[in-house]
Amino acid sequence: MRPLYAILFVVQKYALLLFYPRTKTVNSPKGFLGRTIYVSNHCASFMDPLVVASYNSPILFFMTRSDVFTPISRPILWAAHSLPIYRQHDGLNTKNENEKAFATCIKVLKGGRNLLVFGEGFTDDVFVRRLKPIKKGAVRIGFITLEAINWKEKVYLAAVGCNYSDPNEMRSDVLVSTSDKICLNDYKEQFEANPNKVINELTKRIESLMQEQITHVEDKNWLNFHENVMKLTRKGMNAKHSDTKIPLIERWKYSKHLANWLNEQKEEQLENLQGLKDEMERYFSLLRKLKVNENYVHELSVDGKINRTKELAYLFILFPFALLGFAHCSIPYFIVKRFVEKTFKRRVFWASVKLILGMIFMGLINIPFIFLFYNFVFPSYWLGFLYYALIGVLGLAAYMWWINFVRFKEKGVIGKMDLSKIVSKRKELLDKIHVQIPVA
Repeated sequence: MRPLYAILFVVQKYALLLFYPRTKTVNSPKGFLGRTIYVSNHCASFMDPLVVASYNSPILFFMTRSDVFTPISRPILWAAHSLPIYRQHDGLNTKNENEKAFATCIKVLKGGRNLLVFGEGFTDDVFVRRLKPIKKGAVRIGFITLEAINWKEKVYLAAVGCNYSDPNEMRSDVLVSTSDKICLNDYKEQFEANPNKVINELTKRIESLMQEQITHVEDKNWLNFHENVMKLTRKGMNAKHSDTKIPLIERWKYSKHLANWLNEQKEEQLENLQGLKDEMERYFSLLRKLKVNENYVHELSVDGKINRTKELAYLFILFPFALLGFAHCSIPYFIVKRFVEKTFKRRVFWASVKLILGMIFMGLINIPFIFLFYNFVFPSYWLGFLYYALIGVLGLAAYMWWINFVRFKEKGVIGKMDLSKIVSKRKELLDKIHVQIPVA
């Protein structure tokens, strides 16, 4: 394990805990070694390797797109276990370059370590709950390694699913699910007889296993329908409209079951759902037009009124900690935010890059406070370091204070509006959902 990887393994867990407070792993592999190629979906850019590495035990080497390896970033990426993979549109002789990359992968696997490959090859600009077709590279690497070591050691494949309520939404959820392993040595005879056939079959199998680890809506036209049902029932993995009292694993299963049910519907059955689909879209379009949060409509439908007591309590309790958080974190936050949003044109990169750069920049800029604490508060470097380590929590307090301040203001406006017709429409939609969708 390289030093930077070891440091990041500890530090990024802390940062991710602040970003994703509700996390869960399913069938998480044990042990640091394993000679396994983990093939993951790739729905959240740089956030995916952070999440998979942080919430699982195995030491991983990451296959990373070659264009991010610049003279400045290359030594950092090397130290963090990243290996370049070349794509056709990178403008290089990809075959020769990837042969070098595969040689490094063989070396990694021969040493008993593990690879993480993002089978889809790229991330969509907008987060969607579906899997794109899987490429054959991971399976090829496995068999090339076995040939290089004369099939003397076992090499495995496993599918990994990264499930986010929303990867870009702070204080949302993440669940990482891993399939059982496939031992490639079991396919030796078939591979030697017809390698292309075995590679194709195993790629299809790993794709199927990956779909089982995530929410996969086959038809893109029904992605919004799936999301809107989760928003209204509050049982699934929507980041802003879920009942977090329901265990995360149960919400993950609900999201998957709903998607699987949709995928099983015939054309005529989907036509029968079209009316409900259109009604939900009109409902959420109206909320956007009126600038009304669906959470407040839900609160009105359940309690009959809007209550601001919870937000007011948070504002008072968090205030002293939020002041310290603003003092320590606001300047680096806005600098990182401005830099990332100007540098990265695709929004899909923003959350992960902000998390990494924010963690580094805030960590560096606040180091002097260890010594300031020692000299002006209490002469103990241990307590000074403890205070330094809690600066991230103070930053979170500032964030939560601001969120509750916004909610307090919004609820004040909502409380003066007559939303009785919208509440009735919401109830009507829920009744139709429960009648037309058995799994809801």
